[in-house]
Amino acid sequence: MRKTIINTPDAPNPIGPYSQAVQAGDWLFISGQIAINPSSGELNIATIQAETTQVMENLKAILKEAKCTFESVVKTTIFLSDMEIFGTVNEIYGSYFTGEFPARETLAVKTLPKNVNVEISMVAISSK
Repeated sequence: MRKTIINTPDAPNPIGPYSQAVQAGDWLFISGQIAINPSSGELNIATIQAETTQVMENLKAILKEAKCTFESVVKTTIFLSDMEIFGTVNEIYGSYFTGEFPARETLAVKTLPKNVNVEISMVAISSK
């Protein structure tokens, strides 16, 4: 099986030794995204709504680069700094999907990169 690195300037550059996404056969594995604005390189964390929206827009850009959509997503993992923000994150996250939702787990963790509140990773079936 061949793997292809997916990278787009419309999502933030990785902040460590990893790729935005890797396509392996028909599978697309998207690394956890945080609320870095790809244009400015700055965190967009003014509110939990803005933070979650930025994360989802970063994921959307990577999906688009891989010729996928949110309908291609089969599994997500959501990491939260606190379960008290679950409702808001869940509402915004859910608005990006139509029809059938992917499988998912949501975890509260002690800390996330750059002390953000939300990080989301995805697995999708690629149509490339």
